[in-house]
Amino acid sequence: MSVAAVINTPVRHIPAGLIYMCSLAYAGWLLWLGIENRLGANPVEALEHALGEAALYLLVAGLVVTPLRRFAGLNLLKFRRAIGLSCFFFVVLHLLTWAVLDVQALDRVWADILKRPYITVGMAGFLLMVPLALTSNNRSLRWLGADWRKLHRLTYAAAVLGGMHYVMLVKGWQLRPLVFLAIILVLLLLRVRRRARPAKV
Repeated sequence: MSVAAVINTPVRHIPAGLIYMCSLAYAGWLLWLGIENRLGANPVEALEHALGEAALYLLVAGLVVTPLRRFAGLNLLKFRRAIGLSCFFFVVLHLLTWAVLDVQALDRVWADILKRPYITVGMAGFLLMVPLALTSNNRSLRWLGADWRKLHRLTYAAAVLGGMHYVMLVKGWQLRPLVFLAIILVLLLLRVRRRARPAKV
């Protein structure tokens, strides 16, 4: 029996809802740390960054599902919807923390979106994720048919924008954001190479 088969057998019995529960628990823990003033000298900024990084981790996790199945035989497809929606959940919390706790004024929010490129890029990524989250259900899949898959290719653009937002956000060229962006680009490249490969005769 292959390693993939050994792993796939118990994975089938793990409910996808566990991802939602862990996401809620982590968000609640971060909120508790903020309330208890345990997020450092700038708790709002620390909370904002922690939520954003959680979204990026989940974004990468969602992108890696298909390559793992194709190249390693690991079948984690049942978790992809939960990963995607949890990613959107953290993006929304990240956005709300910035807008409500950090900026605290609607006119300044709009001004920052227009004035600061990293916020413009991040907001563009968020807007691309909105239709993906709204159609991440079986009813939308049946209603859209083949167009559902085409719509959800917006995930790739949203992923690149999310990685770029992180790189542009930090001061100078830091390794961690560049690694995130590189991983995203490699995972997307694997998909492109797979589609571009000529059919066997």
